[in-house]
Amino acid sequence: VQLQASGGGLVQPGGSLRLSCAASGFTFSTYFMSWYRQAPGKQREFVAGVRTSGNTNYADSLKGRFTISRDNAKNTMYLQMNSLTPEDTAVYYCRAQETRAGLRGDYWGQGTLVTVSS
Repeated sequence: VQLQASGGGLVQPGGSLRLSCAASGFTFSTYFMSWYRQAPGKQREFVAGVRTSGNTNYADSLKGRFTISRDNAKNTMYLQMNSLTPEDTAVYYCRAQETRAGLRGDYWGQGTLVTVSS
């Protein structure tokens, strides 16, 4: 099982980034996929999630700026981040959670660093 997050980097305030999470080794389409982030000195927090149906949910503070999506054909999840602020600086992690009853699966990617700074 592998979750490979990518797309992080240095961006100026007000800029945009698109993160990707490429999955392999499990049945991507049956997993709830989500993004978390951890800022320096803070606990890891939920950012956004996308269900197998495609329905999405977001942390209240991020609604309207971030958009999560998935492409089951490519086994990939995305996070489009707009209007970034320095407070968005963090390591962003992707997570996969099995949704089928009776089956286990809870995986994390290695994280990709997003730095918002001028």
